[in-house]
Amino acid sequence: MSRLRPSHQNKREFRFKEWMDGSVDPYLGNLEMKPQQLTEETKEQFDERIQDYVRLNAELYDTEKNKGVRMFRILYRISSVIWIALLIGVMLLTVSHLPPNGDPDNPVNNEVSKRYIEQGLQETGAVNIVTGMILDYRAFDTFGESNVLFIATVTVLILLRKNQKMHNEKDMKEDQDDEKYEPQSDTILKTVAKVLVPVIFVFGLYVILNGHLGPGGGFSGGAIMGAGLILYCITFGFEKTERFFTEKTYKWISFTALSVYCLSKAYSFYTGANGLHSHIPLGTPGAILSSGLIFVLNICVGMVVTITMYTFYAMFRKGDF
Repeated sequence: MSRLRPSHQNKREFRFKEWMDGSVDPYLGNLEMKPQQLTEETKEQFDERIQDYVRLNAELYDTEKNKGVRMFRILYRISSVIWIALLIGVMLLTVSHLPPNGDPDNPVNNEVSKRYIEQGLQETGAVNIVTGMILDYRAFDTFGESNVLFIATVTVLILLRKNQKMHNEKDMKEDQDDEKYEPQSDTILKTVAKVLVPVIFVFGLYVILNGHLGPGGGFSGGAIMGAGLILYCITFGFEKTERFFTEKTYKWISFTALSVYCLSKAYSFYTGANGLHSHIPLGTPGAILSSGLIFVLNICVGMVVTITMYTFYAMFRKGDF
């Protein structure tokens, strides 16, 4: 009889911890994948396949004699002209209903943008109106955008994941040899990268932390730091990069950043929906520690964007992992 697993190992918390640690992958061995069986083609099968191929090209892809293909092309061109004409007509009709330029009765802005401009600093504490809008008034939308990045990365992780059980010892040895992914010795590139990479990281961190005070924020700062991490990998290779950034690092940073974002805004949504006073101080406008939760949310978004950029680069460069 097989030995039963201890009761605590069957709990969801334990299985989730195993997945986060990278010790267990729930997808390996559980997907309906079978290796393709090699078959030998006989001479009769080969001749039949060639005849089918010739017949297919003669009957289907011969556009000069195929009436169906010629008719489709004619209808396609006619329908394209009709749809383009309709689109132009709708756009011209819409423009004709716009208020005349320079009319004093034209609406300058509606009540939503007016609220952002006139009361944004008082309600959010952010000097940057755009940051206050996307991380306070529309924080739920921004949280969805961050989750899109996370889901996209997880999807690529699943698609490019190798099933180690289906690899023999020779394949495993080749997979462990990362020399083909490592850069060649380039003294100029390494010297320049040693100077640029720290500057890029400091500037990216500045853009993230300064997002509530001026142009910048989590998305732009995260893109800068992600580019710096990619440059470091291009220059020094995966061996040195994976000393501080691995699959486990990506999982924990994503989980922590998205969880902090979700819990922080859940508190704001709850207090706002129920008319309760939020006990999180907005601070002094213009100070680095101000704007309430926006400062923290910028950091969370910046971390997610940074690791997502590098993870996509690393996976598509190797082709799998």
